[in-house]
Amino acid sequence: MTKRSTSTHKDGNRHTFSQNGTQSDPTGKLQDEDDRKVGLGKKVTLLRGISIIIGTIIGAGIFISPKGILKHSGSIGMSLIVWIACGVLSLFGALSYAELGTCIKKSGGHYTYIMEAFGPQMAFIRLWADLIAIRPAGMAVISLAFGQYILEPLFMPCHIPPVAVKLATAIGITSIMYLNSMSVTWTARIQIFLTFSKLLAIAFIIVPGLYQLFKGETRNFENAFELNNVQLSGMPLAFYSGMYAYAGWFYLNFVTEEVENPERTVPLAICISMGIVTSCYVLTNVAYYTVMSPEELLASDAVAVTFAEKLMGNFSVAVPVFVALSCYGSMNGCLFALSRMFYVASREGQLPEVLSMIHVRRNTPLAAVLILYPMTMLQLFVGDIYSLLNFMSFLRWLFIGLVVLGLIYLRYTKPDLPRPFKVPLFIPVIFCLTCFFMVFLSLYSDPVNTGIGFVISLTGIPAYYIFIYFDHKPKWLQRASDSFNRTLQIILEVVPTEQ
Repeated sequence: MTKRSTSTHKDGNRHTFSQNGTQSDPTGKLQDEDDRKVGLGKKVTLLRGISIIIGTIIGAGIFISPKGILKHSGSIGMSLIVWIACGVLSLFGALSYAELGTCIKKSGGHYTYIMEAFGPQMAFIRLWADLIAIRPAGMAVISLAFGQYILEPLFMPCHIPPVAVKLATAIGITSIMYLNSMSVTWTARIQIFLTFSKLLAIAFIIVPGLYQLFKGETRNFENAFELNNVQLSGMPLAFYSGMYAYAGWFYLNFVTEEVENPERTVPLAICISMGIVTSCYVLTNVAYYTVMSPEELLASDAVAVTFAEKLMGNFSVAVPVFVALSCYGSMNGCLFALSRMFYVASREGQLPEVLSMIHVRRNTPLAAVLILYPMTMLQLFVGDIYSLLNFMSFLRWLFIGLVVLGLIYLRYTKPDLPRPFKVPLFIPVIFCLTCFFMVFLSLYSDPVNTGIGFVISLTGIPAYYIFIYFDHKPKWLQRASDSFNRTLQIILEVVPTEQ
């Protein structure tokens, strides 16, 4: 516990000082001795914004299994068209979010926009599904990929023991939590470094691949648009895989309040990032097809490793390290953004109050960062993570579609809302229809898992009425809640933010 001393100034007011260099004024607000407010500063510049978006979109997928799109599209040419089309559709979604981010200048992403358009109950259902299942499972999956690939060079060519993978994963998750707890600035700096690392890894694939192409290695492209294997029934699944590979363009909207000049930075960061990612994805696939036939690509479990073994020999050992760094960047960007959603939800009164408090010295939302840690570790060691992700994949597109529908709805219900950045109406309409089509596709292709995910999300309705809606809670529950907040506030050394 922090010791405090009290002194009386000549103005007659009593001021309280703590050993850690903060003082509280008569209103109870805390600030540093050099008069800096305790709160989240505007530390996300354009470069950091771009690194958050690119760093979270590009995970392990482009290095491991772009074969889902090839399998369902049926030909090399059609698969490249799907990659480009998914990039354009994702850009449409990102531009819609850019408009929302510039007219609703609050952090929190999906949660905040659903709250503004459709009210607190719908926002809480989204938050509930995120907190108990979607986010811990998603974090555990990308972390497992990190654990697998960081150990790959050490165990080659032997099989890696599952326990070793889980221990490496646990260390990776813990280090990400520690980094985000300690410093916003260093979290952003490391995210920039990791983003450049993954772009360098992609360059190691694109440059040799295009060199082979310009040398005349074009035999795999000769019948690129052969339609014998193309089945229209498979195209929606190809688009589903592609849209999943581009997911992550919305994460900058989770930290809007920390972005410098959001009216300019948010749209610019989104457009630059989507241009870079789409170019990287298409050129990487061209490089793969230059070196590997469609049959070889479909037979490979880790496409980038197979590519490197064919072209680079012993240098292929470095590829798993690059993949691991890429996964680490995704983990870091996701946690940085998601902690802000829990921070905003607490500020709105839908999560315990302590989650909207800031560390007195480090100015990080410590409690909001740590909330995912126990659930992620629990799912890592005891849960069937991949089946849980199957339950939840359709919920992602349902709520993203709902957010963009909210943008269209706000155009008519709040026409006078300031919109520094405004997209043509056809962009959110096309993207919204795409999202709801993918939701329908999930219901059609996997009704059991989709139904389970739907039921899990519906448990948020009774939770909302029990924990949020009813004002007259039992006194014992109120006392327990107050005690929980007070105890965690003391342990974590966090305080309410200065307004």
